[in-house]
Amino acid sequence: MESQTIIHPLVKRFQEIRKHSEEICKPLEIEDYVVQPIVDVSPPKWHLGHTTWFFETFILIPNFPSYEVFDPQYNFVFNSYYETIGARVIRTDRGNLSRPSVSDIYRYRNYVDEKMKLFLESDFMNDSITTLLELGLNHEQQHQELLLSDIKYILGHNPLFPVYKDNIELQEKTSGSNKMLRFSEGIYEIGFEGSGFCFDNELTRHKVYLNDFEISECLVTNKEYLEFMEAGGYEDFRYWHADGWNWVNENNVKSPLYWHNIDGKWMYYTLSGLKEVDPGEELCHISFYEASAYASWKNMRLPTEQEWEVASHHFQWGKRWEWTNSAYLPYPGFKKEPGAVGEYNGKFMVNQMVLRGASIATPEGHSRNTYRNFFQPALKWQFTGIRLAK
Repeated sequence: MESQTIIHPLVKRFQEIRKHSEEICKPLEIEDYVVQPIVDVSPPKWHLGHTTWFFETFILIPNFPSYEVFDPQYNFVFNSYYETIGARVIRTDRGNLSRPSVSDIYRYRNYVDEKMKLFLESDFMNDSITTLLELGLNHEQQHQELLLSDIKYILGHNPLFPVYKDNIELQEKTSGSNKMLRFSEGIYEIGFEGSGFCFDNELTRHKVYLNDFEISECLVTNKEYLEFMEAGGYEDFRYWHADGWNWVNENNVKSPLYWHNIDGKWMYYTLSGLKEVDPGEELCHISFYEASAYASWKNMRLPTEQEWEVASHHFQWGKRWEWTNSAYLPYPGFKKEPGAVGEYNGKFMVNQMVLRGASIATPEGHSRNTYRNFFQPALKWQFTGIRLAK
């Protein structure tokens, strides 16, 4: 009887997640890998290199004595924001790096993946490293979502509106229900609990007091937001924060990202190409400023992240990252980890707003109702949407 090789569960999970990043990039042409249209969008090849650098730098170099660094210069090229690790390429210059080539980076990934397999099956792997490995895998999944968002921005700002992949964004439409779910005032608990993985910013679980509130069962649709646009929402300062109003005027914002008025018809760039805006589909690619202005126009508001988490068991979520009206701040008892890993979340807790849920770009198994995403209020290249509250 032919024997079968048994793959260690950690190795299997590592390989599956690493493979998915490369699957995301398969539809790309070589030229697509290098483009960086704006500072917030990184070239796809940089994502592939950076996620590899994470495993090399945080796991292999300090824990695998036989490991030899693939290329010492890659620490400078693929370090993102870790001051503890040393100097790095300025974020705005990532698109200027014609070298290392795409083929070099795939060789880098293969090299590190082979070494990681050996390490995970070796006696050097122990329980203390498992937490770091989990962080690395979830870090790669974060970049998988960023990859899709960045690829869409790169292709969506190409005047040819090229197709990335057919039917990738096809989904069931929302019911369009305007039903509001009611919750009574009281003391609730939020934050992560359990034995699975979470990021440090989801800790610790704690009590919050909430007043009576209502939250929409469904997300805002394109049709509903178009009514705001046609009512002059982008021309009326009364609905906007002062910063938001300045942003609208300085950038001549008139619509959600990827919307184009062509011959009097609203068209929308999707990863499947340019299509007519579907009225029944959930609104996507909206900034906090726009989300807040729309809520004001509806005589409502955005939910706080505490309200969202408490109510999340009673509605479906996961199609859009949902803006909340909460600033990104530490929970009671939050502690930064020592060393470079401590730079992962804590130092960004300023000038950012929290988003909750997940999106159609979120990898399977990488979402939970305690997950705290965060971005500056003007950004909308992520798959963001609106849920109303009052």
